[in-house]
Amino acid sequence: MKFEIRQTSLDQATRAQQEALLVLWPKASHATGMLADWIQKAQRQGDFKDTAGSVLQSYGMAGIKARHLVVAACDKGDAKDIRKAVRAACAVLKSAPIQSLHIQWAGDELSEQAIKALLSELADASYVFTSTLSKPQPRKLQQVMLGLTLVTATHRTALGQAQALVRGTELAKEWANRPSNHATPRHLAQAAKALGKHPGIQCKVLGPREVERLGMGSFLSVARGAAEPLRFIVLEYKSRQTKEAPVVLVGKGITFDTGGISMKPAAEMDEMKFDMSGAASVLGVFEALAHLQPDIHVVGLIPATENMPDGQAIKPGDVVTSMSGQTIEILNTDAEGRLVLCDALTYAERFKPRAVIDIATLTGACVIALGAVRSGLFTANDELATALSRAGDISGDLCWRMPLDEEYAEGLKSRFADVANVAGRAAGSVTAAKFLERFAAKFPWAHLDIAGTAWRSGAVKGATGRPVGLLLEYLLNLEQPQPKVRRKSNKT
Repeated sequence: MKFEIRQTSLDQATRAQQEALLVLWPKASHATGMLADWIQKAQRQGDFKDTAGSVLQSYGMAGIKARHLVVAACDKGDAKDIRKAVRAACAVLKSAPIQSLHIQWAGDELSEQAIKALLSELADASYVFTSTLSKPQPRKLQQVMLGLTLVTATHRTALGQAQALVRGTELAKEWANRPSNHATPRHLAQAAKALGKHPGIQCKVLGPREVERLGMGSFLSVARGAAEPLRFIVLEYKSRQTKEAPVVLVGKGITFDTGGISMKPAAEMDEMKFDMSGAASVLGVFEALAHLQPDIHVVGLIPATENMPDGQAIKPGDVVTSMSGQTIEILNTDAEGRLVLCDALTYAERFKPRAVIDIATLTGACVIALGAVRSGLFTANDELATALSRAGDISGDLCWRMPLDEEYAEGLKSRFADVANVAGRAAGSVTAAKFLERFAAKFPWAHLDIAGTAWRSGAVKGATGRPVGLLLEYLLNLEQPQPKVRRKSNKT
């Protein structure tokens, strides 16, 4: 999808020949003219309200050159209201065979975050997955022009960031949506190598032998039951200007999760192709970085494997040795994500990172706790928690900080190993994070549990591309001076 931004007034937008015109109408609009009079008349009659998402529509309206006209109210005009307005307008335009759309802002100011929200919401509404269809129907909407009464350098910067965000989010959606036989560890490695062709990005892919030499016994144990060979993917983006230590992103890459010997129920098991959404989000972030080329340093680590119930698969009660040297009693083979992530966290130490963030569809317990609205955020570092929470609020890719009290680790104690890979049912998302925390003692660390936010089920089944927006916002903020990071307990 191609995005443009131009300096145009509402009156000029009505006189331009085009397929469709979407007018975003804030409560504080001072627009005048024929179209403004029509909108205000509808407001007086009670047919159009200021509430974000209220819509008016017309086809072939006299005095309007666009065939399709939709007016969407956006109340205060902030990013949240803009999202609601665009979503409602797209629902109206969904059946219209349009390839280009002019969006006209009818207010005085449009913030940088509102522009990002507008274009990312529009891209999400028009996205289609086609990779495995025999007769794919391509995306109908191909070109979007945003009209503002005044275009500034800030607006153009926001447009560029929005374009990169859309590209990254859609790459994440593409790989998470692919069936597991079209998204094996080897396929993910190929996608990473393609990213390595961009300026500033390097890619290294390790296979089973290299991983074994590194001593990643925990990661290897999960891969033992899979016929598809594992891959450990290392991506690095570094601008020429930066001398900063990197932020390391670790994405869970379980390309299909049967649960292993602790087999999952058959119902909805097809959705376990989404269990590599953390890995997909790392790929998406690097896609965005490739186009933005910010002055930062980022490393991406993806431990990729299937979790299968082969005769060689790990069994409940087995004990394995992680790369850190800690031994792990595997009480449940369906708690495999933490087993691949813990070795990746140990590998991250070699980069002497300023921060490490792991991203994983880790626990059903997080879905129960937070649903599909917010990702779970776990960290003992207050500054990192604040930065990630703020990035989520600004981007609209929300998260919520969860507790990490030391008492939650009690259930992970084992008589036969240094730690068990699961505790009881209670606080399952927290105990999973406590397990990972054991392997992240040497750097500021945060864990994002995206089990509830990475994909939608039901009639709209598909990947969301989250949390690419949150991560990209956080990383771009690193171009600004940051306060010194210190570790604190977050007992509550």
